[in-house]
Amino acid sequence: MAASKIQALWNHPAGPKTIHFWAPTFKWGISIANIADFSKPPEKISYPQQAAVTCTGVIWSRYSTVITPKNWNLFSVNVAMAGTGLYQLSRKIRQDYFSGEEKEPLKE
Repeated sequence: MAASKIQALWNHPAGPKTIHFWAPTFKWGISIANIADFSKPPEKISYPQQAAVTCTGVIWSRYSTVITPKNWNLFSVNVAMAGTGLYQLSRKIRQDYFSGEEKEPLKE
């Protein structure tokens, strides 16, 4: 039974013999790097970068469900990207707008 499932995965149109498998697999590196950044201070988070990660995740998640064959590896990595991007954005927004700390104005 396990051999038949492995063979089905191997021969799938989005299986390991195709770029449709390997591109999303390597894209997991972006999500893993974003997770590693959870320990960084919020002031080092970039709004444009995290907005791009979030938007990319949302757009490509949708795309991965409408293409043929459905690529669940692509879907899962992009859901993870959107989730980590939203979390990072929420950290940055909380720190910038809701921390309660008054920042000293820059002196010229």
